Amino acid sequence: MNATIALPQPARRLTDLLSSGLGERARKKQQRMDQPRTEEDKELVARTQAGEAAAFDDLVVKYSPRLYGLIYNMTSNHEDTNDLLQDVFSKAYKAIRGFRGKSSFYTWIHSIAVNMTLNFLKKRGRRFNLSLDDVDSTIQNDKEFLEITQTSSPVREADLSELQKRLNEAMMKLSEEHRAVVTMFHIQGMPHAEISKILKVSEGTVRSRLFYANRQLQNYLEEFRKNPVS
Repeated sequence: MNATIALPQPARRLTDLLSSGLGERARKKQQRMDQPRTEEDKELVARTQAGEAAAFDDLVVKYSPRLYGLIYNMTSNHEDTNDLLQDVFSKAYKAIRGFRGKSSFYTWIHSIAVNMTLNFLKKRGRRFNLSLDDVDSTIQNDKEFLEITQTSSPVREADLSELQKRLNEAMMKLSEEHRAVVTMFHIQGMPHAEISKILKVSEGTVRSRLFYANRQLQNYLEEFRKNPVS
């Protein structure tokens, strides 16, 4: 395994919640990707277990974008995300010889990432206060976001910018567990069944956490809805 991993920037932040259709499109896209990923991953895992380090590098390249987005949306800090992602792949590489394929590699690597991130957040022991300098700006290059805003007036653009900031802040007010399910379901487009496997909880628990988290986010954003930027 190479010592340095080239880490991409996250492709999307909570602004996905601006349009209810984006999450559904993400889930459909995810479902289309599942089958080819499973077969390709099996081959790469087998080659890694046989001692071919380059095969694991292929897995790193393949999963870095998704895992970066997952971790960043839970930590809202680029430096922490970089460090955690390195640790996730390091742990996975050391443990992969014991991977027996009872779940997909996709589920396995996401479980490692989520658990390590949750442990990190709990050890940090405080709510993270967002710095305006660290608010994710990569959404401005997202195709679907551009489609939403390309005909916007300056006031509309100001509203969207402020809403993005409020969404990020609201996300950080959620508990670590609720933040995890919101990230996986709304932002990464994972179905309830996949999330339940990753978190090792029932689908009913996933649904209840999502319901609670969505209600909390709505409450946090209620003031902005009543008093938008003008």
